[in-house]
Amino acid sequence: MIRILDRMVARTFAVRFLLFVTSVPVIFVFSDLTERQGQLIDRGLSVGQIALGYLYQIPHFIVWASPIAALIATVFTVHSMTIHREIQAAKAGGVSFHRLVLPVLPAGIVMTAGALLLSTVVPALNRRAAEILEDRKTYGDIRTEFVHQLQTGETLSIRQIFNQELTGVTLEDRLEDGSLHHVSARAGSYTEAAGWTLQSGKLRIVHPGRSEATYTFEQYRRKGLDVPPEQLFDDPPDDQELGYRELGERAEALRRSGGNPDKLLVRRAQKLSIPAATLIIVLFGAPLATTVKKGGPAVGVGLSLSSTILYLMMLRLFEAVGASGGLSPVWSAWSPNFFFLAVGVVLLWRVRT
Repeated sequence: MIRILDRMVARTFAVRFLLFVTSVPVIFVFSDLTERQGQLIDRGLSVGQIALGYLYQIPHFIVWASPIAALIATVFTVHSMTIHREIQAAKAGGVSFHRLVLPVLPAGIVMTAGALLLSTVVPALNRRAAEILEDRKTYGDIRTEFVHQLQTGETLSIRQIFNQELTGVTLEDRLEDGSLHHVSARAGSYTEAAGWTLQSGKLRIVHPGRSEATYTFEQYRRKGLDVPPEQLFDDPPDDQELGYRELGERAEALRRSGGNPDKLLVRRAQKLSIPAATLIIVLFGAPLATTVKKGGPAVGVGLSLSSTILYLMMLRLFEAVGASGGLSPVWSAWSPNFFFLAVGVVLLWRVRT
């Protein structure tokens, strides 16, 4: 009997999760498309380009929808069993509530692992979508006062770029031995063979023991200083187009240049906390659904919607607190999860078995 119940509960939960996790992204797409349709049409994009751009964003929407879908699937599964007295029948047969919903947990673990795995390919797909939808602003043949992070992790500050010529260049990098290399140059020029050659500047080296050395140069070349000019004319990738490691590198570069990296560090921590919320929401939703003994699907929708709004509000609130430095980035990203986990544990403890 328990094996039959296990299969029934797990199958019902999995079917409803897959239904909602594929439906919610469609809502996200239509919502975003409604808001941006005029902008996309003004760019001269065809229907096919717009559809392809949003197709690349579907995995991103699925990752965000996973906690919501897990909550809805759990609430509808358990609430349906509650109002149809299936839970009472199971208890009469010697099966406790905790044992009855146990099959939902391994299903939640699998779905959490799937969301984490999918999140690793989301940044690359988001970059491709941004290219198709032309979301990055381009600056023609001139751009002024901007910062660019090289693939090697170095921060390149530029006063102006015109065609293939730079003016007012600053390059900063902290090496593995802890030494800081600070290069400032009056100008720079680009060739495909040699990359960027900085001209008429100074190289300042600060060692961990605080000893310093300063050198002047007429020409300066360095490995990794070969980013094509066309990349410098585009806006840098959005945070959603960067992976966990890349966000960390950008945050470190921002910190070295004197900026506040907390917002980027919160976004990096959310790369793990949001997929992990899938399992935590399952632990929260199962006992929550038993608190209302009567009502049809509207009750399940109400419980799911109110809990989802609360989670999203807490996610944004703690993100803002973490970005302002009021809380560490890790705690800011994980606090909504810890709150729902704590409430879920209390509800599980109080539920009548």
